[in-house]
Amino acid sequence: MKRLFLFVFILMFSFCNQQKDNQLAKVDAPEEGTINISVDETFKPAIEEQLKVYKSAYPESNINVYYKSEADCFKDLLKDSTRLILVSRGLVKNEREYYNSKLSFYPQFGLIAYDAVALIVNINNKDSVFTIKDLEKILSGEKKYTAIVDGTNATSTVKFLQDSVLKGKAFGNNVVAVNGSDSVIEAIKRTPNAIGFVGNSWVSNGYDSRQISNLKQIKLALVECRNCDEKGYFAKASQATLMYGQYPLARPLYFIVKENWLGLGTGFTNFLSFERGQLIFRRSCLVPAKMSFNKRQSKIKD
Repeated sequence: MKRLFLFVFILMFSFCNQQKDNQLAKVDAPEEGTINISVDETFKPAIEEQLKVYKSAYPESNINVYYKSEADCFKDLLKDSTRLILVSRGLVKNEREYYNSKLSFYPQFGLIAYDAVALIVNINNKDSVFTIKDLEKILSGEKKYTAIVDGTNATSTVKFLQDSVLKGKAFGNNVVAVNGSDSVIEAIKRTPNAIGFVGNSWVSNGYDSRQISNLKQIKLALVECRNCDEKGYFAKASQATLMYGQYPLARPLYFIVKENWLGLGTGFTNFLSFERGQLIFRRSCLVPAKMSFNKRQSKIKD
């Protein structure tokens, strides 16, 4: 009798686990279910376009996106509720080992696009050409010129400027932090003698009516060219200058996904990495990292 009871119990336990696994599979799959993701706010315009197309293609998917600083995105990755973040760097070795010790697997990460930190000024600002040395002097406070950035809490833009332009030095007192990229643009509209730093997809999309309107009050400044054939050339942020390595304020866009199964996080990162997602990045003024879409001339004979 005891053996029969034990056998029935094992069957019921296995059936319940199978039911639970089936429910999880239905709730969370590459093209359906619900997931929370965190995205560095500076990439918002490009990711909003991606989410719009993904939701249209897979109506059973619900991706709840939270835009915040890069530092906060990494904090969210530590939580069970967030399995995917989109930021400007991948995981370093000690971070990968930490997650492996907690999860018993390594989170996947990969490069999906390149972005520029666009330098913007008021439309009436006579100063619109800057060398890297000029930017270093302004950001360090050596040159008293107002600089506006998108936050104080370690956004990818702030981190990039400190690491790549200031080489680890602190910002000067003339650097003003506002709440997000949109606020940087609005502040530059009101401030004739200032420079602002935002992601390129906030100011270069010729399909976005709001951005077209903004460019009546702001303009993209020129920065000393990095890989031009001759010295003395300057370039503004664009897909072309990013692609040819000419615009110096360039940074990557990475995904980091904390899944070891084919879940919705993996489905969305695959979408970003394949042709449709890469085309959307191109339309959003980023440079696709996974696929090349170079134009080629063709000759057609009658």
